[in-house]
Amino acid sequence: MFSDPGGGAGLCSLARRERELASLYETAKSLTALGEPDEVLQSIVRHAYDLIRTEFTYLSLVGADGLLSVRASQGAVSAAFLEGGIPTDVGLAGKVLASRTPHWVRHYATATVIDHDPDLDRVITTEGIVALLGVPLVVRGRAVGALFAADRSERAFHADEIALLGAFADHAAVALDNARLYEASRTALRELQIAYGRIEEHMTVVERAQAIHEALTGVVLRGGTPGDVTQLLADQLGGSVTLLDPYGAARVRRESASSPCPTATGTGLADAVEDARRSGRSTTTVDAAAVAHSVASIQAGDSYLGALVWTREPVPGHGVPHETDLRTLERATHILGLLILKERAVAEAGERLSGELLTELMVAGPGISPAQRARAQARDIDTERLDLVLVADSATLSSTELARRLHDLARARCGLAGEHLGRATMILPSTDDERTAEEVHRVLRRTLGGPVAVVAERVVRQDWARAFSLAGRCGAVMRAIGHTDLGATTGRYALYAMIFDSERAGELDRFISDSIGPLLEYDRRRGTDLVDTLSTYYVHRANVAATARALYVHVNTLLKRLDRADSVLGLDWRRANDLELQLGLRLHRLRGIATG
Repeated sequence: MFSDPGGGAGLCSLARRERELASLYETAKSLTALGEPDEVLQSIVRHAYDLIRTEFTYLSLVGADGLLSVRASQGAVSAAFLEGGIPTDVGLAGKVLASRTPHWVRHYATATVIDHDPDLDRVITTEGIVALLGVPLVVRGRAVGALFAADRSERAFHADEIALLGAFADHAAVALDNARLYEASRTALRELQIAYGRIEEHMTVVERAQAIHEALTGVVLRGGTPGDVTQLLADQLGGSVTLLDPYGAARVRRESASSPCPTATGTGLADAVEDARRSGRSTTTVDAAAVAHSVASIQAGDSYLGALVWTREPVPGHGVPHETDLRTLERATHILGLLILKERAVAEAGERLSGELLTELMVAGPGISPAQRARAQARDIDTERLDLVLVADSATLSSTELARRLHDLARARCGLAGEHLGRATMILPSTDDERTAEEVHRVLRRTLGGPVAVVAERVVRQDWARAFSLAGRCGAVMRAIGHTDLGATTGRYALYAMIFDSERAGELDRFISDSIGPLLEYDRRRGTDLVDTLSTYYVHRANVAATARALYVHVNTLLKRLDRADSVLGLDWRRANDLELQLGLRLHRLRGIATG
């Protein structure tokens, strides 16, 4: 008999190897048995801790912020160590991630093979870490983290320990990759389900929209009216439907026979109507009585034709109406737009005749031909009494739209209206010109809901063209001096008559020549702009700094210009009586606006 001295060590090594393999096998099974990645990673760290026998093990991953943070740990480790993140290019972790191979240090604080970071070294020292082994977690060729084993005393790590920790890291990488693939599959499935639901919803919307569209089209083909379309919508949608005109007044109201609802009055809907008009889509609001109103604007190009209001009792839990119903409401506005345009076409035929006759009087005058007089009489208009020309201007409405508003006024006052030379114009009988101008302004102001300027000029010897020219030029002067919301005659602006009266152009030329003629001539010959410089200077009350800012020039540049004006004018205009100079500059600018 003989004894084997190394037999005991061999048996211990074999037993340890069996435990390692069994642990790896259990870890591999956990990859399929556990659903959450964090549970799998914690299981891997726990098995590594039991087998490698270091004081603690932990696993860190690179997060979306680019920092390495602990995701699982086992052993005596402080909460402070587990919090926060560290850069991925420092310490042992930086070396492991960069090389994608295992690395270890016997004594971390004195190791020279790693890049030390003061903040990280402070955490390592506080935790008492001395020996540290790290192996990479590689997923599809990319290092996404590392698995670490640490001791608080100096030691070396053997090849079998490194291989064992690397095997656990490989399992962790598989778990992470499986989790990523699983999440991607679940996301794709959710997106597919959402897409399928949207397809079904879209098909429902298409089928319902097609049925209602066919019904609306049938109404139009049968010669239906806006009232017929409104009734059809009330029957289809329930509640009540109201058609508002461009001024917000209710034109048609219809209720559903099966589910009637109090009709909209227009009060409190102004904001919703404006939102729908601005956005081009329907807007829904709920009033204090919990009644819901959905508003869709009726438009044709830039022309606002009115609005459609659907009113109904809100369904509990469904404050917002179904998208299908809102699209139905919006599509109905297209049909109503066509019907309203058809009605307008008939009215505009009469307006066109009025506008054409107005233009003929403007172009052919002074005087009127027998044929023109006969055409006017056919419209119950006495041309002998058309003695006041009015020109209207609005910053928010085109001349064409403004002229359309004037037609209603002209018919009521036995006058003519139209668009002449790009301006909304009207010719009326008048016994009190100032009062007539104010009344027309008041009516327009109310219907437009915004500022409008109306200027009137009396017609002399049927010379409508001259009255139009004076009123139009006076209107330009009114805008230039900030008068944009009033009704007045040109007589109120007699102070500026020399600007807008072409017959007084000679007087204006002489005054401007006497006051600022040298400056104008200098600017013409030298290509300078002394006239504008002095105008801006006076507008800013002779404040040099403010004038320089307004002209976008340096103060020194402005001073040089002012000195040049001294030499051109030949007088000390900054200290002398400069009233005539200021008037000349002001009149020169206003003349450019009026004639332009």
